[in-house]
Amino acid sequence: MATDALDIREAWSKIPSPGTAETEFERFTGKRMERILATVVAIGSATLGAQAFVAAVGSFSRGDVPQIVVLLVVFIPLAAMLVACILGRWVSIAAGSFAVSYVLALVAWPIVVPPGGAGDQPWIFFLVNVCVVAAMLAFPIRLQIAWAAGLPFIYGYVRLVQGSFSRDFWITTAFDVSFTLILGIVIVALGWMFRSVAAGVDDARGRAVASYASAAAAAAAEEERVAMSALMHDSVLAALIAAERAESERARELAVAMAREALTRLANTEAAVAQEGSDEPVGISQIVVELRRALSELGADAIVEERGGIGLIPGRVARALVLAARQAIGNAVAHAQGRGLHIIATGRGDEGIIVAISDTGAGFDIDTIGPDRLGISASIFARMAGVAGTADIVSGPQGTTVTLGWERS
Repeated sequence: MATDALDIREAWSKIPSPGTAETEFERFTGKRMERILATVVAIGSATLGAQAFVAAVGSFSRGDVPQIVVLLVVFIPLAAMLVACILGRWVSIAAGSFAVSYVLALVAWPIVVPPGGAGDQPWIFFLVNVCVVAAMLAFPIRLQIAWAAGLPFIYGYVRLVQGSFSRDFWITTAFDVSFTLILGIVIVALGWMFRSVAAGVDDARGRAVASYASAAAAAAAEEERVAMSALMHDSVLAALIAAERAESERARELAVAMAREALTRLANTEAAVAQEGSDEPVGISQIVVELRRALSELGADAIVEERGGIGLIPGRVARALVLAARQAIGNAVAHAQGRGLHIIATGRGDEGIIVAISDTGAGFDIDTIGPDRLGISASIFARMAGVAGTADIVSGPQGTTVTLGWERS
């Protein structure tokens, strides 16, 4: 049950919650939609841009510098926008640059380009809606609407100025303006709709993740509560009942053993893996690694020595030994400020191990420790007794030494 709770906690920790730094992961659908829009815009704009470029090259004479400048002002930002859309980077900057440069070129068009006939379609007309899609990629929705609704009328006014507002220009320009106006509004509407759908999907996903995280937390808390209740009922309560009913010496010995086991299991609930976990053999060197890790977590500085032969001991023994040593280290840090902290792990091959934790603090009187203080009685003595190990504490003015041992019977 404890392992299941840990699995839930680990899975929960890997789920990004809404509003955290995992924004890129949370907006997966929105980013994918932006990439699709940029790709579609690149394909359509490249087609219309090629058509406009061919018409532009054939429409002006050599040495016509103003028209060449207009052509460069329009097509250089357009080429940059196409490259950005293909690469998927700097799309907003490149598209915004083209949207602005195109409007400037369109405003300057009557001054730079000589007027043509009413039936002649200027090359800049092919890019009116390309400018609208550029605004759709670069600007917020209000500016998109402004570009879609205003740009066709600017184009129409430019054409009428070139045609001196003649009747023939009114007719052809009205068709061009109405066509580009309808198409531009449709483009903006489609872009807004697709983005809204993507944002809705991401929002629903965020709420689902938050709901699952809350449910996982509740499930882990409930499993922990059930495990603790079962522990209290099966071990602690049974030990209390046995102690209350103990009349003979044998019954009292059994009650003491049950109480020791109950205290050991209760103390082990603070560990990431309970005593009932895997009993796979653990090397003595691994115990030293865990002791160094405990020192690091507790912010303590100590000398750690590894002596004796290398061997393997049962996993449950290793866990109890490390947890008991961790409690001893914590006591040395809390009460002796970690002065002279020294840890020696002596291996006896596969036959056992002895771990000694010593400090040079002021020491304490073991007999004055109340029975309700579980830091030593449960976390050290009872824990080691639970795995058939030994624990001994010697304390005086010169310091304290906690010796933990286990032998293979």
